[in-house]
Amino acid sequence: MLDLINIQKTFNPKTVNEKVALDGVNLHLNDGDFVTVIGGNGAGKSTTLNAIAGVWAVDQGQILIDGTDITGLSEHKRALWLGRVFQDPMTGTAATMQIEENLALAARRGQKRTLKRGITRAERDNYRERLATLGLGLENRMTTRVGLLSGGQRQALTLLMATLKQPKLLLLDEHTAALDPRTAAKVMELSNRIILENHLMTLMVTHNMRDAIQYGNRLIMMHEGKVILDIGGEEKKKLTVEMLMNQFSRVSGEAFVNDRALLS
Repeated sequence: MLDLINIQKTFNPKTVNEKVALDGVNLHLNDGDFVTVIGGNGAGKSTTLNAIAGVWAVDQGQILIDGTDITGLSEHKRALWLGRVFQDPMTGTAATMQIEENLALAARRGQKRTLKRGITRAERDNYRERLATLGLGLENRMTTRVGLLSGGQRQALTLLMATLKQPKLLLLDEHTAALDPRTAAKVMELSNRIILENHLMTLMVTHNMRDAIQYGNRLIMMHEGKVILDIGGEEKKKLTVEMLMNQFSRVSGEAFVNDRALLS
């Protein structure tokens, strides 16, 4: 389970640039929940993911995973519980290292470094099998440097690396936004399959309202640092983009403003 309890975060407090990014965020996810997160510009979507990942400390509140309070843990210690894929395909992998070397790094996350052989034959066979499930032919290019891959290939590899050790929580931060529409759809399909097959608790921030409606079992909408809509079950299945925008206007009292979301 994931619990966010009254999370508060203000950037540049007591200055002319003060910005309340998170204003009492409360959220509960059960094991296996796939929650899509949408909202206007500066609503607090990515800020929420950064708070969970420990990119910076929150001002107030608690973050719990399976009942363990991780609020005070550093970012690298939280990595034992989390997997994350970023918007930029260049983030999350080591460009100058080979595909199999990147996978080995992901497989050894949280382990002590030793003088043992880098990659065993059994590990290499395992990586080849997992890469084959992506359907991109990367299983035949395991010694290729990751920097030579396309954006979609690299993002698919990052997704595989993030889920290699079955994280307690998977964070997807607009991970298809930098891809062309066809590649984005392919990566989104891969994401959905991996999440469902592994029963992964997932938070996915997206600017694409159709993806937010189509994927996952819950949808939350944020506005001015708060969760203002939480829709699941049969209600989510019946949602349309128009209905979602109308609900936002009704709850927030203003029109939904996000050019990227509207254009997508």
